[in-house]
Amino acid sequence: MDILFRGGRVFTARGDLGFAEAVLVRDGVIAAVGTEADLARAAGPHETVDLDGGLLTPGFTDAHIHPVQAGLERAKCDLAEVYGLDAYVAKVADYATKNPDKEWVDGGGWDMSAFPGGLPHRSQLDFVTRPVYLIQRDHHAAWVNTRALELAGITKDTPDPADGRIERDADGTPSGVLHEGAMDLVGLLTPRPSAQDQEAALLEAQRYLFALGITGWQDAIVGSYAGSDDQLPTYVAAAEAGTLKARVVGALWWDRTRGAEQIEDLIERRKRSVGRFQATSVKIMQDGITENFTAAVLEPYCRCGGTGLSYIEPRALNGYVAELDRHGFQVHFHAIGERAVREALDSLEGSDPANRHHIAHLQIIEPSDVPRFARLGVTANLQPLWATHHAQMDELTIPFLGEERSAWQYPFADLQRSGARFCAGSDWPVSNADPLQAMHVAVNRTEPGSSVHAGYPTAQTPFLPGQRLDLATALSAYTAGSAWINRSPAGVIEPGRPADLVVLDRDPFALPPQEIWTTKVRMTFVDGEAVHGT
Repeated sequence: MDILFRGGRVFTARGDLGFAEAVLVRDGVIAAVGTEADLARAAGPHETVDLDGGLLTPGFTDAHIHPVQAGLERAKCDLAEVYGLDAYVAKVADYATKNPDKEWVDGGGWDMSAFPGGLPHRSQLDFVTRPVYLIQRDHHAAWVNTRALELAGITKDTPDPADGRIERDADGTPSGVLHEGAMDLVGLLTPRPSAQDQEAALLEAQRYLFALGITGWQDAIVGSYAGSDDQLPTYVAAAEAGTLKARVVGALWWDRTRGAEQIEDLIERRKRSVGRFQATSVKIMQDGITENFTAAVLEPYCRCGGTGLSYIEPRALNGYVAELDRHGFQVHFHAIGERAVREALDSLEGSDPANRHHIAHLQIIEPSDVPRFARLGVTANLQPLWATHHAQMDELTIPFLGEERSAWQYPFADLQRSGARFCAGSDWPVSNADPLQAMHVAVNRTEPGSSVHAGYPTAQTPFLPGQRLDLATALSAYTAGSAWINRSPAGVIEPGRPADLVVLDRDPFALPPQEIWTTKVRMTFVDGEAVHGT
């Protein structure tokens, strides 16, 4: 039976068409786009979806997300929905009480801004006699108790790994925070999830993402990282079983402890692509984050010195990327600091734009590097939700970047003016997975009104307002742009495309910009089948 979507507006994400009145779907495929009258005449026996004044858009594609890890964390000690030391301690105590048979108390979601200097302490978790391992919201650090350090054999004599740092008290004793590669010293000791746990996490994440209108994504780390297990078997099994309904690309993890010899392994892993899961991208994490001074910057951080970490030596990186490009892999970079962004761009000089390489996060870009995205055919993968005045930005980032470099952060409008192509993602569970919240920030550069941290004094002061995007650009990044990165046939509403569609409860284009965040998803369709809402 045909489906006729009518009674509102249609955002096609096709630049030459813009908006339409109605969409006709037949056999899971978009059959026609046009006026209500024309499509009503063209329809056979059909059901009608009344948009009720809302907006129909292509399904959203999240171009940088970690669903399996998010699903696992939601089933563990989940701190993401609370804030502050007292709340975290209460959550940990409650979890430990309700799970007396668990060997470890593990989970995550704590925010650096809740602690002076961004650093909690092991003593705050020592009321739990079992080992505790809690991943920071950004997944670049872990908070552990003394028992966990003892089990891992970490003492004041333990050296920092090459790609991380053990935070220490004044006398050299480990304080209970493990940054970057140091996380594995404890994380790999935590209980391993079973194949059933991983599958359940994926399907729970898929259900949640469908409720947010997300019909496809790129999993930004498919492999073993920060104590998590390889998700490749999970995706393959779900795709083969038909339970994976979203369109997914897996970014295979580049092991920074190895070199070019792993490319043959990646080629073999790519061969396991099946159905709706395609392992055609490779994730290279080139640096850390600004808040713990591991983001790679050009000039030393203010007050603390140091220029961060380049996880892969730039000359070696150039060779690795050239070889990956030659084998037809897409390269998906993590780059936060301006030096890491430059190193990623340098490595992509001469690469094939047809491989659709992209750089995610892009917190700081030295202005002379902005035009290189368009020139090299490299897509800017935006995480808009971070571009606000929030506690972590104002207290842990700007003071250490300095005035000039702070003004280089999240330069979305500069990238747009230079002709860069956009895709967008959330980095969930690092931050909220809701694309509409992210679009709100892209347009306003302020915190969404529903944000947990909206009460922060400067949350509604626009952050570098000259870098705002218009709503059509932000929405296109989350639809056509991210679908293009994934080589997905969806992402645009036009005849012949899969009917991956989202019905919004209102038309955000008709709202004052500061109210975009109030928009909700009513229904989500994949191949014309309702996967959320009725």
